[in-house]
Amino acid sequence: MTTRDPQATALARLAALFADETRAACLLALLDGRAWTASELARHSGVAASTLSEHLGRLVSGELLAEERQGRHRYVRLADARVAQLVEDLAAQVSPGAAVRPRSLRESSAGSAMARGRTCYDHLAGRLGIAVTDALTTRGLLEQETGFALTDAGLAWFEAAGIGLERRGRRPLARACLDWTERRPHLAGVAGAALCRHALDTGWCVRIGSERAVKVTAAGERALFDLLGVEAAALH
Repeated sequence: MTTRDPQATALARLAALFADETRAACLLALLDGRAWTASELARHSGVAASTLSEHLGRLVSGELLAEERQGRHRYVRLADARVAQLVEDLAAQVSPGAAVRPRSLRESSAGSAMARGRTCYDHLAGRLGIAVTDALTTRGLLEQETGFALTDAGLAWFEAAGIGLERRGRRPLARACLDWTERRPHLAGVAGAALCRHALDTGWCVRIGSERAVKVTAAGERALFDLLGVEAAALH
């Protein structure tokens, strides 16, 4: 009699949580790093609130989502950065040719905006994220040879730019995250999160629409050029 591997059972259960289009849509939406209400996710996913509630229950039980309640509202968010990395890594494995063609001009515009720049949980992604990552690497601030790592010059750059790096817990200072639209790694980890937070707090970037898309402002274009030499054309 063959003994079943407990790890195989756990892996199958985890995979099953992703194997539903509604749950996958919720996980992708929550990559914006914010907490959503159940009703917001139901509208986003195009399903009834009762149906969505059942899906959220499974995701919370599977420890992919964390739940918070405020009054009569139920909020959910991704459990942690580990889950966000898993969702983004899985999304990056989908062949570009497998994507469904946009059904309307609005949907096409939203997709283009996401490709130009977006947040991936708590760091920058899309062409914006790649442009910043490339600029950091070209200037010797980020090393990519044996995995992502900030150089001494990179640490000094963050300090000089007034971008604090809170090195607490086990989260790596710098980590490569495969960008699902660009098919190249962008900067994640503590440094990626700090840079994204700074960009939003200072108005270098602003969120657009209700998705994860962000737009670089005129002030952001000037700052990224002055600090990293990023040309405005690379951000559009």
